[in-house]
Amino acid sequence: MLEQLNQYIWSYNACDASGVRSPWRHLLQIVTMVGRDLKDGMITLRAMSLVYTTLLAMVPLLAVSISVLKGFGVHDQLEPTLVRLLAPLGEQSIEISARIVGFVDNMKIGVLGAVGVGLLIYTSISLIQKIESAFNYTWRLQQGRSLVQRFSDYLSVIMVGPVLIFSAVGITASLGSHQIVEYLNTLPYMNDLLRLFGKLLPYVLAIAAFTFVYLLVPNTRVKFGSALYGAVIAGVLWQTSGILFASFVSGSTSYTAIYSGFAIMLIFMIWLYLSWIILLIGASISSYHQNPEQLQQKRIDFHLSGRLREQLALQAMVNIARAYDQRSALVPSLENLASYQRVPVAALKRMLEALQHDGLV
Repeated sequence: MLEQLNQYIWSYNACDASGVRSPWRHLLQIVTMVGRDLKDGMITLRAMSLVYTTLLAMVPLLAVSISVLKGFGVHDQLEPTLVRLLAPLGEQSIEISARIVGFVDNMKIGVLGAVGVGLLIYTSISLIQKIESAFNYTWRLQQGRSLVQRFSDYLSVIMVGPVLIFSAVGITASLGSHQIVEYLNTLPYMNDLLRLFGKLLPYVLAIAAFTFVYLLVPNTRVKFGSALYGAVIAGVLWQTSGILFASFVSGSTSYTAIYSGFAIMLIFMIWLYLSWIILLIGASISSYHQNPEQLQQKRIDFHLSGRLREQLALQAMVNIARAYDQRSALVPSLENLASYQRVPVAALKRMLEALQHDGLV
């Protein structure tokens, strides 16, 4: 049965433009490969690293964001917005939000001086840099942004991102009390439609936020369709896991009994960990959707011994030399060489980078 299912999934090739399209089997292939990536442990390892970085950079990032939000007059909505964002933590969200806001209020940006403000911005940028590094690994990108690109792109995220988040949450909160909404409630069937819209709106906002992140953060051009594809799955996962996590927290009292005052921080760290895993899963889905050839290359576990690496490197050097000496019709591109030598692109790419670094190609 398992072998038949495996044959059904992998007999489809998404790269074959002449074949019949099967989005369902393509999705099964992506889910299978993401599951294998989770099993390998790199996604969970990077999620744990991001949890640590988030705890260090959260207060400085919010302090910088508040200085921007004050110009828009919405800085007073910080604590209510945090409560809504941390809603999966249940009643603990109120206390955690109050503590975070207390830390931010104690940080007086006006008395820090130029060096202190610079350190605040550096700490905030380091979190986004860590996120970019995790996304670049997911997308199999070897190089990150340059220093100038990092400063301009990251600063725009720090300046514009909080305004968008707080505006979206504020609009969502004010919809229920708006006069137009109250009037629509009096119309036939509109009450049920508005109730359905209210349930779907958090999913829509989460999907929009994930799409924005998947388009902006990776150091490559991400197609909107691929970013939306991963964002839909990640957004649904995030909202659904938030509902399940809230029910788990409300129904479990053992953490408080065992960890006492540390239970709040422990629950907060677990939710951060789950959120980062979901975000990276969505990035991996977007990567596989945009690059379906990676599905076929990573389908089989590929382990190279040292002797085989030497043989493949020498063969690549010979093929490149023959191509440039016009003894071969092979165009010496990475994809062509990988296809000709029947090895994954990622494996051959690392060899060619090492050869180029040593001046051999």
